[in-house]
Amino acid sequence: MVSARTCCAFLVLLLFAAPAPAAEWVQWGGSYERNMVSAETNLPTTFDSGARPEKPKKPEGDKAADAPPDPPPPAIDGTVVWSAKLGNQTYGNPAVAGGKVFIGTNNASPRDPRVKGDKGVLMCFDDATGKFLWQLVVPKIPEEGQFNGDCKELGICSAPLVDGDRVYITTNRCEVVCLSTEGLANENRGPYKDEGQHMAGPGQPPLSPTAQDADIVWLYDLRAELKVWPQDATNCSMIVLGDYLYCCTSNGVDRSHVNIPSPDAPSFIVLDKNTGKLVARDNTPNGHRFFHGNWSNPSYAKVDGQGLVFWGGGDGWCYAFDPEPLPPDAQGVRYLKTVWMGDCNPPERKAFKYKHPDGPSEILSTPVFWKDKVYVTVGQDPLHGNGVGTLTCLAAKGSGDITESGKVWQYAKGFHRSLSSVSISNGLLFIGDYWGFVHCLDPETGAIHWVHDLKTRLWGSTFAADGKVYIGTESKKLVVFEASKEMKILGETHLGAKMYTTPIAVNGRLYIASQEKLFVVEKKGSEK
Repeated sequence: MVSARTCCAFLVLLLFAAPAPAAEWVQWGGSYERNMVSAETNLPTTFDSGARPEKPKKPEGDKAADAPPDPPPPAIDGTVVWSAKLGNQTYGNPAVAGGKVFIGTNNASPRDPRVKGDKGVLMCFDDATGKFLWQLVVPKIPEEGQFNGDCKELGICSAPLVDGDRVYITTNRCEVVCLSTEGLANENRGPYKDEGQHMAGPGQPPLSPTAQDADIVWLYDLRAELKVWPQDATNCSMIVLGDYLYCCTSNGVDRSHVNIPSPDAPSFIVLDKNTGKLVARDNTPNGHRFFHGNWSNPSYAKVDGQGLVFWGGGDGWCYAFDPEPLPPDAQGVRYLKTVWMGDCNPPERKAFKYKHPDGPSEILSTPVFWKDKVYVTVGQDPLHGNGVGTLTCLAAKGSGDITESGKVWQYAKGFHRSLSSVSISNGLLFIGDYWGFVHCLDPETGAIHWVHDLKTRLWGSTFAADGKVYIGTESKKLVVFEASKEMKILGETHLGAKMYTTPIAVNGRLYIASQEKLFVVEKKGSEK
């Protein structure tokens, strides 16, 4: 049963080219193409998390003799290098770069005794030892009137983007923030100097920042500057191209879940990564027709020499933008050119209303680029329940409306609403849907190899590496499949808490974040 506190964790939510072993994992998906795969090898399948699953009660009396014996414990081939306590709701993937690990969570386990209560938090750890280094603390936005844009206890949901000595994150307060990777231990390098006030929140006396607090370089307030009205939460795992930062704004409906308070606010923007100044915005029809909100992350690739930024709209359309903004118009506004767009909801869905089990849905996942194609799913807030979903494969070439002309294949029958992005490895596509099914398809044709029901909800995405496919579940397990045309489960690890994120691998280690804990795991015998 999904609680109201997790109502927008669906935000949680991948590189074609032969993937290389990762010395770093700087962004969601590991690369611009967002294909959640890695060429890392010698990765563990199972490990001892220290948590123990609840054992079913054995029958009493004479029936006890007929009860089957406990199954043998699974073979453990991994060892925990270090682990760290997070909050109690963690949705965004970690980033690993420069000898540090960055991850968003909430403040349920305060690191600073001065900072109490419900807050968004970005934590930074030493990659070698797991030592806590610093954190960004972000107060919540009060839920007043028709506003419900910062759900209780969700914290910071987006995966950090690391670019050199800078970390970029969207916060629960509908801000885009640029941070120093070193925190205030390396002094306040500015130009932003109000870290103490930002940490305390508006109208509160400022706190005195310490060496374990974040150094904010610049901050862009999407609500104040662009009249963005976030729904449930602000979430975007951004990309950076040159000096430009590309970001979804999370503009959405109000508490009525029908009215769009700010239809003319941008859904997608470009900021200068050095200054935080607005460069350009989208000019799509999405702002006036989206269903619930906008939370998809952008991806990027070159198609026939032309760079394209791909993004999934809250209207269920996948958009491809020219990354170079157009010249200013008569009002001095710069827009992004929409090169093409495709509707990812089959036409028969339009006969039903949004939220109806057979109705249309928005794009919550990240468009994944692979071999001149884009793969994207549609889904809804988990509180809306189950319903039909779609996985669409679009040709990345074209112009204008490519709903039909660009459709390579579409997988709808037997596929449910999905929060997940695809991973494509060794000529196989893996995708989870919210209802708990993992699907293995041919990425060229959409032909089904196998479908397996895990009988639990799936919020994160599949991750493929070392001939394995990893996925976390709501039933507190990390499940590992063999990456093959035949369905085979290689192992399961009980994590002690639900897992809504996606594993990543760096330098022979898996980084696995449950709702409450971050585990760094490597194969036994490979200890560095």
